[in-house]
Amino acid sequence: MQLTLHADYALRVLLYLGTQATGHIATTKQISSSYGISNDHLVRVVRTLKDKGYVEVTAGRAGGISLAREPNRIRLGDVVQQVETNLQIVECFDPKTNTCPIVAACQLKPILAEALNVFLEALNKYTLADLLDDRRRTRLARIFAATGA
Repeated sequence: MQLTLHADYALRVLLYLGTQATGHIATTKQISSSYGISNDHLVRVVRTLKDKGYVEVTAGRAGGISLAREPNRIRLGDVVQQVETNLQIVECFDPKTNTCPIVAACQLKPILAEALNVFLEALNKYTLADLLDDRRRTRLARIFAATGA
């Protein structure tokens, strides 16, 4: 299983914002520069994070992005589940597009569903705050500063 870039970038945006001082507003340009990723793609990711209530977006010249929740209230599994566009890891997970002829007798689907649930449960044991203890936050902030963002 591989997360889409959308989910990957969503987690990266949250990490970046989590390293910033309280009240700091970042721009998508700063974040995309820090990671070396497309600003256009990042704008779509930020829109998703805003729609899901993870970030606040302030318009205007002095506007930007900031966390909408405290890092200890952002569970990683919830983020992945809400921003990942397709968690149907095999065709038979979607009854509308399933063409597998053995679906009625196959026991693979429930096992894969269990594995997906365990994956999300494991991620939900951690919050953004767990990724940002003082030592890690300082180290990440230095890396971001070195990129000039």
